Amino acid sequence: MRGFFFSVLGYFLTPVGVVLMGVLDASMVFFLPLGIDFVVIIMAARKPEVFWLYALLATIGSLLGAALTFWIGRKVGEVGLTKFVNPKRLDHVKARVNRGAMVVAALAIIPPPFPFTPFVLTSGALGMNAWSFLGTLAAVRVFRFSVEAALASRYGSQILRWMKTPTFQAVIGVFIALAVIGTIVSAIALWRSSRRSVKSGSEAAPLHRRTARAATRPR
Repeated sequence: MRGFFFSVLGYFLTPVGVVLMGVLDASMVFFLPLGIDFVVIIMAARKPEVFWLYALLATIGSLLGAALTFWIGRKVGEVGLTKFVNPKRLDHVKARVNRGAMVVAALAIIPPPFPFTPFVLTSGALGMNAWSFLGTLAAVRVFRFSVEAALASRYGSQILRWMKTPTFQAVIGVFIALAVIGTIVSAIALWRSSRRSVKSGSEAAPLHRRTARAATRPR
């Protein structure tokens, strides 16, 4: 069991894996609370002399994932937001987004389980300036990951010892279970939303054609 846990975790404990985890963490489908933070801490504990590198790699991955989510929001527009964001929370999210890029990006400093993705999606849908948003987000992410990495580089020996304990194995097991369940649930929700979007579009097309024919029919 220990070997299984570490084999799964090992895919992300590389420089490329840190970037990949950052992308997935900021995506609309993948779900793993504190996943990117966990990877940054472990990598910095292993190689404290380059702790800053892992903070930078995590920021790059996070920005790539956030940019994709922002672009999806821009494509679906304000009308399509209800397909991806809980309508009960949407007004609250919009109110935050309308306060500006700095306010929204500053929320990225709050670690999970705070749901940051809906704010990124809504920022794109409401037409926020992409460069302003992503630039502020980059500064916030660098700060957050740098603090985590710096602390891990300082207390790395204790962290590495903890990784060898049964408690750590149990924590990894819980994280993997959360990732699998959360990702499946998110993927199903996204698939259903896209199906509803396609269905509504196909139903609207015949109506549009009938309206057009009626408008051009001789009277």
